This record gives sequence, C-alpha cells and structure tokens, in this order.
Amino acid sequence: MDEAEWCDRIAIMDHGQIVALDAPETLKAQVGTDRVTIHTDDDDAAIAAIEERFGIEARISEGAVTFGVAAGEQFVPRLFAELGVPIRAVSVSRPTLDDVFMSYTGTSIRDAEEDQSKHKNRVMMQMMGGRR
Repeated sequence: MDEAEWCDRIAIMDHGQIVALDAPETLKAQVGTDRVTIHTDDDDAAIAAIEERFGIEARISEGAVTFGVAAGEQFVPRLFAELGVPIRAVSVSRPTLDDVFMSYTGTSIRDAEEDQSKHKNRVMMQMMGGRR
C-alpha cells in the first residue's frame, strides 16, 4: 500500500461500501495511536502489568507484546521504569495505512486480498464446472 501514501485522497472499502475517504495523513491521525512492540522475559506478566499499571489493553502478536498508545516515544521511558518485567527489545511505529484499513474493516489488507483471491477462484471453478 506504499503507493497510496502519495495520493491526495484514498478510499477504504469494506464489503463494497466506502467506509472512509480522506487524505492518508488524516486517516492515519484518526487511528490515533502509535504501536509499541516489546519483547520480554515473561509476556503474560508484561500484559497483566501493562493493563494494571497503565490501563492499556495489550496482546501477544507474532511472538511479542503489542499495544497502542498516543505518543509512543514519550511513553517508552515510563514503560521501562514502571513495568516490573525485564524488557529485551522495544520498537515504536506510527500508524500505517494497513492499521487504518484494519481499524475500519477489522481485517488486514493482506487478509482481504487473500479472501478476494479465494472468492475469484471459487467463481472461476463454478463457471468452469457449469460449462461441462
């Protein structure tokens, strides 16, 4: 979706309906949070501590603890000071257009493309089967 970053406006569609239409930066600002990813010695304890100490919902994704916060770079020092679980690595990323797509549709762009491809294959198989 890198090419969409260069557009003046983009539309996000879900089930054939436009659910968002705006400039890429405006859409990303609407997501509103940075994504913080941490690798810890005890992910379950880290999740519990993040929820208890900061009131933030965290989850395990791709082998790391992830959660969203406003101003992630400013939050990280506080996280190190107050978490109480050893942190081995941390990264902060700004919202992407894939994050925007997921917030509006509940699925990633990759998942949506796979579903669309499977649907096309099913239709083609039905069409070929109908011609015999």
